[in-house]
Amino acid sequence: MRLKTSLLKEPKHRELVSCVGWTTADELYSCSEDHQIFRWNLLNGETSLVVRLPEEIFPIDLHWFPKAVGGKKQSLAEVFVLTSTDGKFHLASKAGRIEKSVEAHRGAVLAGRWNYDGTALITTGEDGQIKIWSKSGMLRSTLVQQGSPVYCVAWGPDSDRILYTSGRRLIIKPLQPSSKVLQWKAHDGVILKVDWNAVNDLILSGGEDCKYKVWDSYGQPLYSSAVHDYPITSVAWAPDGGVFAVGSFNTLRLCDKTGWSHTLEKSSTGSLFSLAWSADGTQLAGASGSGHVIFAHVVERRWSWRSYEVTLTKRRTMQVRNVVNDAVDILEFRDRVIKASLSHDHLVVTTSLQCYIYSVTNWNTPLIFDLKDGAVSLILQAERHFLLVDGGGIYVFSYDGRLTSSPKIAGMRTDILSAQAVSLSNDTVAVRDKVDEKVVFLFDALTGKPLGDGKPLTHKMEVMAIALDQCGPATDRKIALIDKNKDLYLTSVRRREQAICKIGTMVHTMAWNDSASLLCGIQDTQFTVWYYPHAVFIDRDLLPKTLFTKDASEFGRSPQILSYLGRQVTIRRADGSLVYSSVSPYPALLHQYAGHAHWDDALRLCRFAKDQTLWASLAAMAMANKELNTAEVAYAAVGEVDKVQYINSIKELPSKESSLAHILLFSGYVQEAESLLLQAGLIYQAIQVNISLYNWDRALELAVKHKTHVDTVLAYRQRYLQDFGKKETNKRFLQYAEGVEVDWEKIQAKIEMELASERERAASASLRTSAAFRQMCCDSRMDNTFTNLLIVCVSGGMQECAAALSRCMMGTRP
Repeated sequence: MRLKTSLLKEPKHRELVSCVGWTTADELYSCSEDHQIFRWNLLNGETSLVVRLPEEIFPIDLHWFPKAVGGKKQSLAEVFVLTSTDGKFHLASKAGRIEKSVEAHRGAVLAGRWNYDGTALITTGEDGQIKIWSKSGMLRSTLVQQGSPVYCVAWGPDSDRILYTSGRRLIIKPLQPSSKVLQWKAHDGVILKVDWNAVNDLILSGGEDCKYKVWDSYGQPLYSSAVHDYPITSVAWAPDGGVFAVGSFNTLRLCDKTGWSHTLEKSSTGSLFSLAWSADGTQLAGASGSGHVIFAHVVERRWSWRSYEVTLTKRRTMQVRNVVNDAVDILEFRDRVIKASLSHDHLVVTTSLQCYIYSVTNWNTPLIFDLKDGAVSLILQAERHFLLVDGGGIYVFSYDGRLTSSPKIAGMRTDILSAQAVSLSNDTVAVRDKVDEKVVFLFDALTGKPLGDGKPLTHKMEVMAIALDQCGPATDRKIALIDKNKDLYLTSVRRREQAICKIGTMVHTMAWNDSASLLCGIQDTQFTVWYYPHAVFIDRDLLPKTLFTKDASEFGRSPQILSYLGRQVTIRRADGSLVYSSVSPYPALLHQYAGHAHWDDALRLCRFAKDQTLWASLAAMAMANKELNTAEVAYAAVGEVDKVQYINSIKELPSKESSLAHILLFSGYVQEAESLLLQAGLIYQAIQVNISLYNWDRALELAVKHKTHVDTVLAYRQRYLQDFGKKETNKRFLQYAEGVEVDWEKIQAKIEMELASERERAASASLRTSAAFRQMCCDSRMDNTFTNLLIVCVSGGMQECAAALSRCMMGTRP
């Protein structure tokens, strides 16, 4: 990625250009100390004089009123604020007519900025004051008074805080009077410019110490540049927060949001006092001390997936290269390319007016449809569809260009959503709330309706990043999230009864695999791959044994995982270089075998690989699918003897309901196991589960409610207290002990009767199933169906049905 700059041979302005501002993506206004305001039209290359200001007005800063909020046009969108050295700010129309001039500060008004919805204007001055005004220019409050000039100010993402300079310090002040002010020393010289991005919530600063720095919103340093030759006179975030620009004397630099430099452009323009990005983030303009206005547009952006690499060579041209056969295709567009994404065999490109969908099998005939709002800020892709985000909302499209759904979130600014705050899978859309960052909204990707009961997922801490897994059925969809403490959590999207479980700590970045439910992340100083993250819901103690870890020092400080495709993980280091790390192919193969119930193949794979991590993953997969024989072998391989014994005890249970209940108990789902037993009429087994877990009150409650086995509960309770040498203090147990006689012989006999009854019920159910199955087999007349049913019978151990089916195939009735 680099900037392609353009400059007129002779400057239009005769004096220093102090500020610039975009009206549209192709039209710019510039103000100069020669008292002239020029309009620059980039479509036809024309430059025209808008107005000549009065001689007493020397402009310092310019900011246009917000064009739209939430996709709706603003009524005052054709107005801009102009601050000047005479202590006034001026509200001017697009035609250059000054509608209103307001006495604001003693000395020069150094900065003026509208908030994001245009309801307030903030100004700073040489007098050290910061004032807030209504959009009509009425003073609301004086927010700050200090002894030094305030050179720059920026609104917070939600317009509820401001960031301003105070000498060498940066200060974040909430608008609420009682809220705490955050301040820190940021530079070794006076800070000249700051910017605060609404999408990534990061702060950018530049000062007379010849450095630019990146901070988070808590004042923690994320990046500090090397010392430049001259002071940093301007900084500006791109609207989407992916890159930023830095201006200095004869220097324009384009940087990634993490700080490393994409490109450095040298030009004879003098110092760049102001930088402004167009709303679509494709073009940049700078105001220079030589009277020039420098223009730059971003080219050579690159996207890669599998063997394909796409490069934006010009504003309207892309080059597609297949590195396998070195085939090259050129894609031409009618309008300027704004956003693009390459994944899942499709390239999605948005211009200012249209969306183009290319298949990797055919680059010649794209599918094209028109866009309502051309300012697309985010594109996400899944296997079956893709997602577009703009100022008007969130839209899910199929790859044939059909609008699938449009999830709605009341009151949310969708234009500031980032890739960390939105995630897409084949069946689910997840969006983190920007107002309350503990909340994650979940929608059905096909209908756009909220999942389940409509309530969002709520975490106990602020969520910093979310990611949906890409494989498996919709009912098993999981979402991973990193919170403010850098803890990694996993929970089910559609099964809300499953808790939000922690699976990692000090996790900085993560990514799901594209073809299996494998999760990778940078965990403190370790690169970690969770071979089977769902194990936390099956056997929490087994989860650490399913992790693959290796030293991450080769990735440097603050690396970012870009993708996890197949067995390759792509990581961006802090210096911008790409590093590739390979992961064993066996975990993905194991997921494939488990997904198709090929358990014998899974066992052979683990025996071949001789990897304890694979065995542990297989054990959890088998238990999740209730495949006890495979689970028994896998648990034995990892030395979990107690769990092998428990699995054997489950296999000996007489009824299917008891087996399912104890599998739930194995995973810690006590209430679900109890409910299953009660629904099956196995009252004693439900009571015994609570006795085994020492849930005495619940066991007694069930016994009293169903009027059975009260003496059993009392007997086990008495034995428990005798073993520990304690006396009964529970009033309920004392009450029932007075009227119930405890006789162990009678209790044992009653238990034997219960178990015998359960065995008879299970045998009867099995006979009914076998009879119905035999009748279905003999009524069928399709040889293929016969054969398939016979295979099912034999593999399921139903020898009697298999024999009956064989007789049917021979033409005889049982």
